Amino acid sequence: MNQKPDSQKRYNSAKERFLGRALVNFFNRELPRMFGPVLREKLAAEIMKIVNDLNVDSNSLKPGQILWNALDKSTRGDSPRRRYKAVILTIVNEEDIEYLANGGSRTELNKKVVARMINEAYEQGGILSMRDIALLTLRTGGSISAYRKAYEEEHNVILPHTGVLHDMGSCITHKGQIIRKVYIEKKDPVIVSKETRHTQKAVDRYLTDFNRVRCAYDHNSNVDYVHIVTGISKCVVNQYFEIIKEIEKNT
Repeated sequence: MNQKPDSQKRYNSAKERFLGRALVNFFNRELPRMFGPVLREKLAAEIMKIVNDLNVDSNSLKPGQILWNALDKSTRGDSPRRRYKAVILTIVNEEDIEYLANGGSRTELNKKVVARMINEAYEQGGILSMRDIALLTLRTGGSISAYRKAYEEEHNVILPHTGVLHDMGSCITHKGQIIRKVYIEKKDPVIVSKETRHTQKAVDRYLTDFNRVRCAYDHNSNVDYVHIVTGISKCVVNQYFEIIKEIEKNT
């Protein structure tokens, strides 16, 4: 039987000082019959990846910033395989304080801060829900949604949050904005996809649904009728009706 080199005898055990090897040893010690050596290594590597993804050096935080584990933007909040991404969010900065010191409106600042946090998370690979921001700012989800919607309307943008990117929650405004850009502003759907941070597939789906509603509307403008024919919720049908009226005024 070949003996291990002296260097391995001397140094191999030092690996156990590090988290990855400590995890492998834990599985080997506590669950020896459940995981073989290959699976132990893979499990340890996956746990290490989670730890690294959620661990951000606190020295990179500035005064007024906070660390939050946001939903990874490549996953959905309702998915059993969802992942999270550590992001640094700016609750308040020097410019905000200067704005207030000069008599600025707290409501206007709140809208700006909500938008900033949403964009910061997205740029770092995460995505926030209005619940996330409500928890971090100790406000209600309704007030955060109101600030977000006001900001989007005033700046004619769609902020990248879970409701808009994953069709989660009660958010339907983005559908209307996409359709307006295509049918009223006459923009190419490809450009609209980039402007609204939606996939082309999502944009095409909204346009298809709108055209279904429009076709039914031309036949019978009753909300209940269009809802039954298309299977689209009444609240969205009503929004599409408003857009149809806008298009008719502009043509």
